Amino acid sequence: MRKYIPLVLIILSGYTFASELRCGWLQNPSPANLWLTDREGTWDISLQGGYSSSGVEDLKDFPDDQYVRTNGNYGYGCACIRVDVNTKEKKITQIYSSKVLPLERCQSDKKLPLP
Repeated sequence: MRKYIPLVLIILSGYTFASELRCGWLQNPSPANLWLTDREGTWDISLQGGYSSSGVEDLKDFPDDQYVRTNGNYGYGCACIRVDVNTKEKKITQIYSSKVLPLERCQSDKKLPLP
């Protein structure tokens, strides 16, 4: 059993580092529609009547001064989220954590498309 411990630790450490930190515009334009647009494109988080990432309830709310309202209470802000992704389908499959960033951070990133 002891000879397998290093192998298990290597496998688990690889799993721990499988998540990615993605930063960009976290957009919620209407009920149950949520996605992140970063330098690599737009990643689905939740689509009304369909797909929803695990951990979506763990996304932090934006303070009023760091959120742009575009449709009643809906809109967008700047954030970093630690996630697992399906690159082929451009979906976020698991959300582990999120951090709200100042709007200026995304606004000043020349490689980040506007929301």
